[in-house]
Amino acid sequence: MTIILASQSASRRALLEAAGVPFEAMSPGVDEEAAKEALRADGLDARALADALAELKALRVSRRVPGALVLGCDQTLSLEDGTMIDKAVDRADAERILRLLSGRVHHLHSAAVMALNGEPVWRHVERVRMTVRPLSEDFIRTYLDGDWDECRWCVGCYRIEGPGAQLFAKVEGSQFAIQGLPLLPLLDFLRVRGVLAA
Repeated sequence: MTIILASQSASRRALLEAAGVPFEAMSPGVDEEAAKEALRADGLDARALADALAELKALRVSRRVPGALVLGCDQTLSLEDGTMIDKAVDRADAERILRLLSGRVHHLHSAAVMALNGEPVWRHVERVRMTVRPLSEDFIRTYLDGDWDECRWCVGCYRIEGPGAQLFAKVEGSQFAIQGLPLLPLLDFLRVRGVLAA
């Protein structure tokens, strides 16, 4: 059975390739910002928002490719009080976000939804509790100078698999989820479906 990743994310592609999952990648063609605003207007919290966006992407591609298992993914970030943090719009916004996260705990919600023939058949949302160490202004500037071209695309302005690891004092949860995919539950689903060898 064909597996399609409804994403152009390099990180998600790398995770699936490293795990030996055969797949094709296809852009879902979703206006994420418009969808996010509409879903937020419905009062969704960070966890539910990640799940809904992942489902939207999976269904959008699944309706175009009948018979294929289509994987949609999304991530959201929230502070302990529920305040959601979006991707930075520019370098100054990235500095603001890192100051906001500095010395605080936040939660990263990593959602995956698998669709078949335009219907969701599996979903999983994983939460990771992340403690950012106190960050100096000098560190924030130096960090963004070195990794801005990569981390600008990441919610929270960090790639845990790169220099972003330096932001953290403690991480409680899966590194796969931080990189954009609850990989182990997904692999289990694929084994149960007979797509991967058990």
